[in-house]
Amino acid sequence: MPRAARLRGLKPDWLRDPKVWRTEVLAGLVVALALIPEAISFSIIAGVDPAIGLFASFTMAVTIAVVGGRRAMISAATGAVALVIAPLNREHGFGHLVAAVILAGVFQVVLGAVGVAKLMRFVPRSVMVGFVNSLAILIFMAQVPEMRDVPWAVYPLIIGGLALMVFFPKVTTVIPAPLVSIVVLTVVTVAAGIAVPTVGDKGALPSSLPVPGLPDVPFTLDTLTTIAPYAFAMALVGLMESLMTAKLVDDITDTHSSKTRESIGQGVANIVTGFFGGMGGCAMIGQTMINVKVSGARTRLSTFLAGAFLMVLCIVFGPVVSDIPMAALVAVMIMVSFATFDWHSIAPRTLRRMPAGEITVMVITVACVVATHNLAVGVVAGSITAMVVFAKRVAHLAEVTAVTDPDGTTVVYRVTGELFFASVGDLVGRFDYAGDPAKVVIDLSAAHVWDASSVAALDAIGTKYAQRGKAVEITGLNDPSARLHGRLSGELTAGH
Repeated sequence: MPRAARLRGLKPDWLRDPKVWRTEVLAGLVVALALIPEAISFSIIAGVDPAIGLFASFTMAVTIAVVGGRRAMISAATGAVALVIAPLNREHGFGHLVAAVILAGVFQVVLGAVGVAKLMRFVPRSVMVGFVNSLAILIFMAQVPEMRDVPWAVYPLIIGGLALMVFFPKVTTVIPAPLVSIVVLTVVTVAAGIAVPTVGDKGALPSSLPVPGLPDVPFTLDTLTTIAPYAFAMALVGLMESLMTAKLVDDITDTHSSKTRESIGQGVANIVTGFFGGMGGCAMIGQTMINVKVSGARTRLSTFLAGAFLMVLCIVFGPVVSDIPMAALVAVMIMVSFATFDWHSIAPRTLRRMPAGEITVMVITVACVVATHNLAVGVVAGSITAMVVFAKRVAHLAEVTAVTDPDGTTVVYRVTGELFFASVGDLVGRFDYAGDPAKVVIDLSAAHVWDASSVAALDAIGTKYAQRGKAVEITGLNDPSARLHGRLSGELTAGH
């Protein structure tokens, strides 16, 4: 292959294709505009100056664009992280908050290195659907305060913004519809002098770049014990939201991403953010959906530019950005909420065909997230419910049938299904210890022994027959079951 062709193959998509470059740049600009009010709002939740949230969004996005595992995903200051660290800031001060962000990043790097991302395989589809739907609901609910007790002009502006985003793509998709909506509504409100809430009303924008430094805390064991619980909680919540969001983007783009690299990358981004005095963060589902689903971005460039544009907009174009009506951004987020919700999952035809257990898991996931405003709580609750539903379903699959030889000297019990703690509870009672002949064969060729509870149940059956002077032979064990049975049989009762 010629050297020039090889070099072209090494270039990223946005360098090879001007259309991709344009899409990524415009997507990054739209996301940056949407990040500003959110970052300021999350700063208020955490109890810190608005600039702290904006700095965190800048450093998180720029860093994760380089070290993250999921291309085009947006990481910045988030509400979930703000809720976790707000009590620490309130009780111990900003220095402890920054130290906790750095320690949380260290925890995430360690958790990523030891393979915590592999736990994602235990999140079932019904939980994922519940996660997506609850996310859409939370995004919409977050816009409701912006529509209460506001001038009447806010409502036609929101409707106009939604109309632009619905119909403008029918004219052209060269420029993202959300960007057009934001620009048009801003021009209308400024030119007509319409008095409505603006981005500037949320708080002052920073006028300079953040500078690195160490957290202002005593480097003692007492400080470590104070920040460690908050840091670990932040690490877990951040990783869970980031990995779930990465999986969602994988599905949308039909591409694979390294969840291990993403976990470690989130940690590195939080460490960098902490040293620059930011409040930390994780993946942002709303802004990620704007970037990937609405704007069509697919590369790291959009993520990097979202952070870079954020600072440029704040420092260079602060007065202009401050005039953007909140109604424009509310319209964008409502459109994101609508596009994010999995409407197929609640269609009557789908619900009629879906097993009741799957629907229950989805509903519990949504209910827990909406009630707590914490995506991690909903995912954990939904996953536990799914495990219980699965265990209950599989527990009924263990069946026992008995066949006695014509000569009456042997009975063969054929056991079918999965043998584990939930299915062996009544297994011992399925045998006729008094009426069976002297030789009993338990055929497990159609069964699988999964745990110690199953081995203990088989031992109990053997003991009951032995007490009556009858011999038991277990046959048909597959290799994994035979190894487990051989290792534990006879070792699970007192006295051994």
